[in-house]
Amino acid sequence: MSARKGQPEADRPGKQGNGKQRDAFFDNAKYLAIVLVAMGHSWEPLKSDSRILEGVYTVVYSFHMPAFIIISGFFSRGFDMRPDRLKRLITGVVVPYVVFETAYPTFKNLITGSHEEISLLDPWYLTWFLVALFIWRLTTPIWKLVRSPFAVALGIAMLASVTPNIGDDLDLQRVLQFLPYFVLGLCMKPEHFRLVRRRSVRIAAVPVFAAALAVGWWAVPRMNTAWFYHRDSAQELGAPWWCGPVMTLAMMGCSLLLTACFFSWVPGRKMWFTPLGAGTLYGYLLHGFLVKFADYRGWFDHRWLHHPLGEITVTVLFGAAVTVLCTKPVQRLFRFAMEPRMEWAFKQDAAELARERQKKEREKVGA
Repeated sequence: MSARKGQPEADRPGKQGNGKQRDAFFDNAKYLAIVLVAMGHSWEPLKSDSRILEGVYTVVYSFHMPAFIIISGFFSRGFDMRPDRLKRLITGVVVPYVVFETAYPTFKNLITGSHEEISLLDPWYLTWFLVALFIWRLTTPIWKLVRSPFAVALGIAMLASVTPNIGDDLDLQRVLQFLPYFVLGLCMKPEHFRLVRRRSVRIAAVPVFAAALAVGWWAVPRMNTAWFYHRDSAQELGAPWWCGPVMTLAMMGCSLLLTACFFSWVPGRKMWFTPLGAGTLYGYLLHGFLVKFADYRGWFDHRWLHHPLGEITVTVLFGAAVTVLCTKPVQRLFRFAMEPRMEWAFKQDAAELARERQKKEREKVGA
């Protein structure tokens, strides 16, 4: 991801979608995906000196965000314009966006003495995902209404890839080019995830990932890794316009294949890291400060970090750091910014009050 350019209801602690008990598989997948995201960011300052690391980086970038976005779409299936869900969208996505879109450039100004401007229209570093999630979630009722939603979303992504005039406002290129993954998640059912978790798929995933790593190593001097970021049109990457739709389809195929392999390896049972799946948005937004602090201080410039042992050390450190940032104590500490209640900002909804009364009555009967 470049240095410039909601929490889903399912990501909230306790429950996962529609009030059901959390599924260990999805929490495991979210945690593992966010660890890969943090590791990938820590590799960015180091990868130019290592063809192997850049090859691994390319492979990881082809599926880690698609996997996370597909899960976000899957748990958005029940979203509608009900007031309580709109409130959660505002408090869990819009408010964190405003907070972190302000915090990141302020942090840079304090550390480097620069004068970075604050703009809510130009997502900074990691905050593009919150913009995208907000837009995707709001359009969910439309995708549930139209025929062939995935095909329509893929067509929109292909058109976006040949439209440089979209500009940088709200990072709409990324919003539109990653859209098919979210819509695919909306279209998926639990049995689709069970399908890729079969033993035969897990076995097949080994040679697939091995081949992907080999192709990634081969592609390092031959391919612009910016294609994996989905933030630019083909013309902006110096390619003919027709490369946009072709690369969109090629990247989609590659990403879905590797995402399926990734899901096949995700444990379905409760693991020590399963509870951390509820705090992945915390880890996602907070680890950026660690990456940027190290970058601003020039820590990545140390020569020994650009050798295999140093690269492994950085990988382990950032994997451990994002793990800590997903824990309950960190969630409690930053909940004011990530999940504020803000009851004072909203009108009382009669239907929601009625649902709460019915819930209390059922609890009394059950007691």
